[in-house]
Amino acid sequence: MFALLGLVAGIVLGIVLQPTLPPFLAPYFPIAIVAALDAILGGTRAYLEGNFSDRVFAVSFLSNVFIAGLIVFIGDQIGVGSQLSTGVVVVLGIRIFTNAAAVRRAIFHA
Repeated sequence: MFALLGLVAGIVLGIVLQPTLPPFLAPYFPIAIVAALDAILGGTRAYLEGNFSDRVFAVSFLSNVFIAGLIVFIGDQIGVGSQLSTGVVVVLGIRIFTNAAAVRRAIFHA
């Protein structure tokens, strides 16, 4: 219940305050969203399979976002940021679709 209230409060605050992203963070934001989505779907899958741990979820969420951002940052420093961004999105995309399929199977038993 608290998670749902927090989500609603966050959406309302985002709409009301309309925060802006600093320009230097712009290349990392889409990668962070994809990494966070991977962690969220992984946590949902673990919950449906009955082996969810809030500590594992928190560490997975933070480390996914940090590592994905670090990979893109290193790529920017060596001049191949767009290629590494694409690689991160492909790898995390595969994980997202794998977890989404497992969630679908758990919910619909198919």
